[in-house]
Amino acid sequence: MGYDAEDTRRRIFAAAAAEFAEHGLAGARVDRIASAAKANKQAIYLYYGGKEKLFAAILRAKLEAVAVSVTIDPEAVGESAGEIFDWYHEHPELIRLLLWESLEACDAPAAEDHERRDGYRAKVHGLVDCGMARHLPEEARVPAVQDLVFTVMGLVAWNFAVPQMCRMVLDEETSEAALARRRAAVVAAARTLAADFAPSRRNAEQPGD
Repeated sequence: MGYDAEDTRRRIFAAAAAEFAEHGLAGARVDRIASAAKANKQAIYLYYGGKEKLFAAILRAKLEAVAVSVTIDPEAVGESAGEIFDWYHEHPELIRLLLWESLEACDAPAAEDHERRDGYRAKVHGLVDCGMARHLPEEARVPAVQDLVFTVMGLVAWNFAVPQMCRMVLDEETSEAALARRRAAVVAAARTLAADFAPSRRNAEQPGD
């Protein structure tokens, strides 16, 4: 059987994702990644260009995966928040990677900053184009939807950033029980926050109301 470059890349990616989630960028070791991937260190540098670029590639891919798998429905923001919650629950490595990025790279913007920023802008403008926040003046719509999206993201992510605190504050015996409660609370909160933003909302000042 010949050398399978794509399989090697996939093994390196999976091993590196686990290593970075556990140890962060500074604490991760290329030799451990190579050993877990059953690949040599040279392959990591060949395919990804080094540890920093590998970390960035993994984070970018994870963010793209959640963006593709889950979208915000302008007519059902609460339900969308629940789907995002489920995605984070099923992929706990993402929040750990984001936290490591914040801790270790907060003073040095990543090369992907512009690409990620453009992606978020596109999502927000897409929601506005669908009619979200149309009760507001035109110049206020994009900032309002940006705030809403970021608030919903925070509502979801914080549960997975501090699971022990979540369990203790809610006084639940297990993290699973706490997360079940939190999912329902996040959906309800997102639905309430988005009530005035939905495209179907009728402007109170319209004639006939």
